[in-house]
Amino acid sequence: MKKIVYLLLFFMFLFPTKTLAYNPLSVPNNIYGMGIINHSDIGDVKNLVNFNGGDWGYVKVVITEKERNKEVWQKFLDDCRRDNLIPIIRIASNFDGSNWEIPKLDEIDNWVSFFDSLNWVTENRYLIIGNEPNHAKEWGGKISPEEYAVYLKEFSVKLKNSSNDYFVLNAGFDQDAPNGKNTMDQRIFLERMVKANPDIFNYVDGWNSHSYPNPAFSGSEKATGRRTIRGYEWELEYLQFLRVTKDLPIFITETGWVRNDKNVTLIAEKLKYAFEQVWSKDEKVVAVIPFILNYQQEPFYQFSWKNKDGSYYPIYETMQMIQKKKGNPIQRIEGNVILSFLNPLMFAGRDQKGLFVARNTGQAIWKQSDAHVINEPLDGFGSLLDIKISNTKFSPIEPFSTGLVVYTLHIQNKGFGQEARLGFFVKGKKIDDVYSGKIIGF
Repeated sequence: MKKIVYLLLFFMFLFPTKTLAYNPLSVPNNIYGMGIINHSDIGDVKNLVNFNGGDWGYVKVVITEKERNKEVWQKFLDDCRRDNLIPIIRIASNFDGSNWEIPKLDEIDNWVSFFDSLNWVTENRYLIIGNEPNHAKEWGGKISPEEYAVYLKEFSVKLKNSSNDYFVLNAGFDQDAPNGKNTMDQRIFLERMVKANPDIFNYVDGWNSHSYPNPAFSGSEKATGRRTIRGYEWELEYLQFLRVTKDLPIFITETGWVRNDKNVTLIAEKLKYAFEQVWSKDEKVVAVIPFILNYQQEPFYQFSWKNKDGSYYPIYETMQMIQKKKGNPIQRIEGNVILSFLNPLMFAGRDQKGLFVARNTGQAIWKQSDAHVINEPLDGFGSLLDIKISNTKFSPIEPFSTGLVVYTLHIQNKGFGQEARLGFFVKGKKIDDVYSGKIIGF
């Protein structure tokens, strides 16, 4: 029997069980997000999506093959962590001057290796595979639903084989694209994807939608169906028609109205209605990310919320003032105590300080308000001592940093010896033992 148990334990360590990425709707969630192209805009995103009651909103950004720099992107993720923003990263190939190159299958391993090298902000690592492949310019000058299906599936499989923390999203599609040389009707594109690979959408964790208010990005905020701000509903219905049964939470990673000098106030009101009366009332919507915070060149300046003089259009303030919710994404809490000191000989009725150096190896920033040293109960030991611990103090400790933690220990009565085990806890999870042994009171 013991041999069987040892073998089971051996295989558990050799082949650890993988846990799936969690459903972001299973925890408190703030749907407000914003798209950016410059990492330097992240502070303005925080002041937008986490304002007026909100916390842990979303930020979306694009990365190309040439931009895979660990130092740059770890800094971006660390900035998101400090500002309580959940990053969604869209993967792109390289622009050849006319088209985006067809992504290479043999490049996927390099992508996975790069993403594995980063310390992500939350357990879920949100990745979008490609962009509007029903446009020829997004796929090397041609349109191939079959090739995109292969790419999406292989990318997802390799990501999941590395870590099930990856939360894979399909490329958003242009719902308004007609059939022609340069674009393909989304219905036909999806049909051909499913025909080539019937279970293709089992390889995504959420549905990514570009739900723009058309026609001409100027449609009514109250319209429904395809080519509207509720276009994701039409997409889900069409997936059901194609016999896609997987329940997919919704990520609207592009939306918004085209702006001109005369309609900025009107757009602000349309956006306010869309968030308050449509998107926030749909229990399947995880995030809504308008396009785009700051884009100073054509052809997308007309979507930019930021003016060329550095000020923001009224859209920014209107969205900022909308009442929001506090999100609470799951973060990995891990670390250890490197060095600890506590004098076990104490005078009853007096406070004594203990201290230790702890290292954070997880994802969350350890904050004093979330951490405590606790005297863990031990059965079978009697003593006159009454041990109380208070005032756990330290400066915030970021991932892969160390910090000095000081706490106060007080014993009320004298006693020859009480067995004690003091543990350091962050957000209710034990990090490590601080002290284990007898405490003697005089």
